[in-house]
Amino acid sequence: MTQQAFPKLLSSQIAFDIARTILDGFDKHYRLFRQASQQARRYFETADWSTAQAAARERIDYYDKRVQECVHVLEDEYSPEELTDLVWRETKLHYIGLLSGHKQPELAETFFNSVSCIILHRSYYHNDYIFVRPVISTEYIETDDLQPTYRVYYPAADGLRFALKRVVTNFQLNVPFADLDRDVAQVEARITEAFGLDQAEPNLQLHVLSSPFFRNKGAYIVGRAINGPRDYPFVIPVLHNRQGELVLDTVLTDVYHITLLFSFTRAYFLVDMEVPSAFVGFLRSLMPRKPRSEIYTVLGLQKQGKTLFYRDYLQHLKHSSDRFQIAPGIRGLVMLVFELPSFPYVFKVIKDFYPPPKDTTRALVKEKYLLVKHHDRVGRMADTLEYSDVAFPLARFSEELLAELKEFAPSLVEIEGERIIVRHLYIERRMVPLNIYLGNAQEQGNEERIEHGVIEYGNAIKDLVAANIFPGDMLYKNFGVTRHGRVVFYDYDEIEYLTDCHFRDIPEARNEEDEMSAEPWYPIGKHDVFPEQFGRFLLGNPRIRHYFMKHHADLLTRDYWQSHKDRILAGVVDDVFPYPQQIRFCNHQAIPTPAPQHSPAQPTILENTQ
Repeated sequence: MTQQAFPKLLSSQIAFDIARTILDGFDKHYRLFRQASQQARRYFETADWSTAQAAARERIDYYDKRVQECVHVLEDEYSPEELTDLVWRETKLHYIGLLSGHKQPELAETFFNSVSCIILHRSYYHNDYIFVRPVISTEYIETDDLQPTYRVYYPAADGLRFALKRVVTNFQLNVPFADLDRDVAQVEARITEAFGLDQAEPNLQLHVLSSPFFRNKGAYIVGRAINGPRDYPFVIPVLHNRQGELVLDTVLTDVYHITLLFSFTRAYFLVDMEVPSAFVGFLRSLMPRKPRSEIYTVLGLQKQGKTLFYRDYLQHLKHSSDRFQIAPGIRGLVMLVFELPSFPYVFKVIKDFYPPPKDTTRALVKEKYLLVKHHDRVGRMADTLEYSDVAFPLARFSEELLAELKEFAPSLVEIEGERIIVRHLYIERRMVPLNIYLGNAQEQGNEERIEHGVIEYGNAIKDLVAANIFPGDMLYKNFGVTRHGRVVFYDYDEIEYLTDCHFRDIPEARNEEDEMSAEPWYPIGKHDVFPEQFGRFLLGNPRIRHYFMKHHADLLTRDYWQSHKDRILAGVVDDVFPYPQQIRFCNHQAIPTPAPQHSPAQPTILENTQ
């Protein structure tokens, strides 16, 4: 574009009006997003857990609703003939101008892309009509003086304990603490030991994000200690005790534990952020190995997470040369899964048809994945990124993968020159399938790894039960082992709410013919589940059976499943904590309801579930 053409190009009133309409649509979205995050504080203070969970689920859909609203406005006001290439290019330039001084420019750019990609044809996705790369810098955006991104405390003035107490009380939570002095003393002792603050520098500082992080039944204070040249992260969980008072349950000082708190396997936080990029930058300083895309996502800004992930993917694709291939493991009946070995994610495509005994549809599978997106994943279900019309370089696909896509998902595959377009897919973090993990452990004779895998497998199922989830197909191939050694469920096509299941004992045989029958002699309903049968297809291996019966024999009994179903139907909200039980302070009165029992040999990482 020449300098002479530029002034002339920016003369369209239509282009400016379109840009203004899109930005107004985004501003409405983020205003409602912040309101939902602000209301989370009141739900926490009043212990209104069910409303808090409902609000968190509802907030997930805010973005798509506002995008559709904006698209409908533009389609009503302008004809397709008016939305020429020249107008749309000018619209983007006007939009850039409107973003000057904006507090959430990166999110607004993504919103522009979402609206554009609905109105424009796919061939426009990677050109001047959208923000393929960010244009507006998010560095040093000014915040409201009344609520800076983080507050700074100086322990040298009045001591670390006084500074920590100010950290907590400055949030002005409208609930009394049971014994704040006791709790702060425990936090001080833990931080002093973990960070070596008995040798504190004169310029010791505490930086604390100005908004608490709310999720389920917990509020989290997130900060870092600056001691000379070293930075130390910390997170303080705040919970209600049985008397409805607040307690500081522990302080997380290990980056490993903090990373698990912000895991992709957990529900999104609700946190009030005027400048989200500043919060992401602060969190990245605590967890330098966690991608920005995952941090945006866990803050509830999943569309921005998708944008950043896709940019990272394109960058990786440009600087790698390996080929996409079928993912290792047992082939699924519903999903075709492939990978790029150098990239730590897998791509999942729903097949066009499913052999018996599978009885499902593509629409139903999508519903299951949407259920998981809206549900509390309690650290045991992988979050997924859903994409449409994704272009891959055809030359990078192995012949075997290309053949399987054409055979099992022909309706979702289109070849355009040197590209292959996949119309719909899910992307998940790559994990080692549990069946492969256990198989390798057995080949190596590693009893410790076998036991760990079995314990984690049972704990994963029990955490899902506490969250009102019945996994359906519990075969080991449907679970994966993360790099942190946690077992996570990732096959959702048979998932059900626990409360929709009917748990039964197998009736006693009426006669010898019943006992010898290859088929059940008793009627079986669609939602009937017989837990005592689980062992037949799960425990054929004697080593696995030994450890399973040692730690999780209760999973084979109807009573276990029915008792949890009854608790959920009675409105009981179990506590599930996203950090190990052994690092909690001795304030166990913070648990308002009994948590599900887990093996003491492997303390389960739990979080408050519905």
